[in-house]
Amino acid sequence: MPTTTQTVRDIATENPAAVRVFEKYGIDYCCGGRVPLAEACETKGLNVDDVIASLEAVTAPSAPGEKDWAKESLAGLAAYIVDTHHAYVSREVPRLNELAGKVVGRHGDTRQELAVIQSKLTELGEELIAHQGKEEVVLFPYIGKFERYAFGGGAKPRSCFGTIDHPIKIMIQDHDYAGNLMAEIRGLSLDYTPPAGACPTFRAFYAGLHEFEQDLHQHIHLENNILFPRALALENSAV
Repeated sequence: MPTTTQTVRDIATENPAAVRVFEKYGIDYCCGGRVPLAEACETKGLNVDDVIASLEAVTAPSAPGEKDWAKESLAGLAAYIVDTHHAYVSREVPRLNELAGKVVGRHGDTRQELAVIQSKLTELGEELIAHQGKEEVVLFPYIGKFERYAFGGGAKPRSCFGTIDHPIKIMIQDHDYAGNLMAEIRGLSLDYTPPAGACPTFRAFYAGLHEFEQDLHQHIHLENNILFPRALALENSAV
């Protein structure tokens, strides 16, 4: 059962279904998830008892086929992240950039925040694509090879970085940077709220940004709170 003193990230890690509750209440469970639940609720002006009641109402896993990634192989989790979240980013960034161009072209003269959102979205997309490439080419394959080695499946893999602590710290810094850009976009868009009478393209753009943020939160949570800590623990235990 969740408590007020547990960190948000620990609750989300122990119960994958809690992610939906945190998304509902706008509680950061990825980059900023290292704070106690009570503090997170106070920051957002939420009644902690209401949040706990919502958390107690969900069980893990609650969706057909949903896995508890804290118990799956590291290689399997990395593959899931690539196939699900990396693929989503690669697909959605061009689509959102196209929508941004249309919305700025039609409404940018009267809504100056749109050009700023477009600029930050471009920066965010470039950052995420480059970040994913480093994970897919270097870090994730190494984690998979080290996992096989740790369980007697081959020789210890070589790397250019010594311990994986160094690249993981860089990846977490990238996540923080991306999370801050996403938060700025949320603020500029007034929580993705289109103006009254907005055209369908405008509404689709803000809806797409909101969905992108939710996916990014889940993406970062799986890496920061599950994959990376487990990979570090495995490396330390195998030394």
